[in-house]
Amino acid sequence: MTRNRFPARIALIAAAATIGLALSGCSAIEGLLPKEQAQRDDETQEIVEGGQADVFTIAVGDCLNEVTDAEVSEVPTVPCSEPHDEEVYFDFQLEGDEWPGDEAILTESQTRCAAEFETFVGFPYADSTLDFYPYTPTEAGWNEIDDRTVSCVIYEVSGEQITGSLAGAAR
Repeated sequence: MTRNRFPARIALIAAAATIGLALSGCSAIEGLLPKEQAQRDDETQEIVEGGQADVFTIAVGDCLNEVTDAEVSEVPTVPCSEPHDEEVYFDFQLEGDEWPGDEAILTESQTRCAAEFETFVGFPYADSTLDFYPYTPTEAGWNEIDDRTVSCVIYEVSGEQITGSLAGAAR
């Protein structure tokens, strides 16, 4: 999936720089170690133990910590009761058989995520201290595994971590 984080108010897409694993011996070794996987409650499906989660398994209500890669396959998740950077607040499926292109997907994602913002937060987007970005399908994901899911992710513009859900935060 593509991580399209940018201030929606400005609507700029920043290209993420990829830094090689070989920057230091520690980072090369860290890249080889297996990462802990997030654990969910069997009944509620809430994350109860933080760790990495496959981007295709994140769901509305999941709390995440920021990643800076442009394309992601896993995201760091935590229980919402712990400090975190972001929260998935809405997701939807894109329509169509043919790849519509990055720009068309981003436009539809911005529109639909913005439309759900006030419903989730309980406060108008234009007056909020919160912003959002969408995780969107890549062309390869669209064509190879029929990925059509867009996940709308909300965060505090100031960069402060959040504890608890932003649902109904009215800010």
